[in-house]
Amino acid sequence: MGILDFFKNKPKNTANVAKERLRIIVAQERAQRDSPDYLPTLRREILEVIKKYVNVDPDAVLISVERDGEHEVLELSVALPEKANAALGNG
Repeated sequence: MGILDFFKNKPKNTANVAKERLRIIVAQERAQRDSPDYLPTLRREILEVIKKYVNVDPDAVLISVERDGEHEVLELSVALPEKANAALGNG
């Protein structure tokens, strides 16, 4: 390996990235089929509240409902930007 090889951009494995994105989309579609009708409204309202404090991408808020025995569990996942994590003391 020559010194110039070190500075060359290495090709990104776009097939793996595309595969992972597709897997996420399929999982979200499956989750939405069995989800209650109020979830899109809940997601939008939660996003509005979060945006009062942190500028997040609308796709960064994921909400799902899972059945755990006789209980339903609401799962909320918000991917905060790096600057927000540092401001909150988490980064």
